[in-house]
Amino acid sequence: MPHEVIVVIPARGGSKGVPGKNLREVAGVPLVARAVRAALAAASVDLVVVSTDDAEIAATAEAAGAEVVDRPADLAGDTASSESALLHALTALEAEERMPEVLVFVQATSPFIDPSDIDAAVAEVRHGDADVVFSAVESHAFLWRSTSRGAAGVNHSSGARLRRQDREAEYRETGAFYVMNVDGFRHAEHRFFGRIGFRLVPDAHALEIDTPADLALADALAAVVSPSALVPAVPCIDVDAVVTDFDGVHTDDTAYVGSDGTERVRVSRSDGHGVKMLREAGVPMLILSVEENPVVAARAAKLGVDVVHGVRDKAPELVAWAERKGIPLERIAYVGNDVGDLGCLRIAGWPVVVADAAPEALALARHVLTRAGGDGAVRELSDLVLGARAAARVRSSEQPALAGAIWY
Repeated sequence: MPHEVIVVIPARGGSKGVPGKNLREVAGVPLVARAVRAALAAASVDLVVVSTDDAEIAATAEAAGAEVVDRPADLAGDTASSESALLHALTALEAEERMPEVLVFVQATSPFIDPSDIDAAVAEVRHGDADVVFSAVESHAFLWRSTSRGAAGVNHSSGARLRRQDREAEYRETGAFYVMNVDGFRHAEHRFFGRIGFRLVPDAHALEIDTPADLALADALAAVVSPSALVPAVPCIDVDAVVTDFDGVHTDDTAYVGSDGTERVRVSRSDGHGVKMLREAGVPMLILSVEENPVVAARAAKLGVDVVHGVRDKAPELVAWAERKGIPLERIAYVGNDVGDLGCLRIAGWPVVVADAAPEALALARHVLTRAGGDGAVRELSDLVLGARAAARVRSSEQPALAGAIWY
């Protein structure tokens, strides 16, 4: 799959102002994970990469759904620029023939990034309206500078106190994100080049963590800031196929055993309706299970979907089915719940687990469903997949919305 828009999040381990800053939590979520989730929730983003020199940050980023580029020590010191980390990440991607068209530089120290603002900025760069778009807030503040002769006005005359409505607005860079044309950035080796624009974001989204006080403020704001400023609980799962485990996903992982040894399981009618909607939308689906119980094939037949069961290793079966269907693995959502699903969760583009999944499976998940196995988890996933398709249709039918962007 071509990666046309790639997010890079530089997140080094060393931080003097707030030790371990990128792993500090806001509303219970590490800053680097909040940044990864916000980026993944942007519909325009194809890949999220975290550049780090720290093993714990790398593990946290991967658990949140990002890929990791190991940053060398000489690019991770106090004097190293963000641009050097971005260029290093691009070089690593180029070596894998994954050079993007658009680069989004996201800073983990901005905990309230709205994915829709990333999407809007990406649209402006991709449509050629700007070479660079950064996040900004409008400001009417009176700025002063200390001089040898006392305080002096910077953006105003000390002898004229104009009303807010009579003063031309200025715009403050928030540091949250910068969207850039990759060719221009690699030539300039700096985040500002060519035609520069900015995306206006609400003041509440502009907080940047530089001190312990900022961290405390962010934690307090997380409970009251507009929901649109927070990482959405519902992601955009844009895939071409869905593959699920059976026990623990379509069922609650329990069985009723009769005196003759026959097993019965309980399934959700809601899940059945979700599968029907996927099938009607033309989304291929496979039930993949190690269980040899005939109930697995019977349920798949009832649902009208492909099934492979009674296999010891599910990952090769997933690969073979994807090849038969002509669907890249990165365009497949796999839903599991336990250690038997780890191989598939590692190779699917959208590894998803049910709410009551085992810790080992949770660690590999890109998204955790709110529903448990046998309790509507498959229906929840179908809603996410079909919602992403509907949103894509709406976006393709609309002209790019440029409101909120200003260029100079």
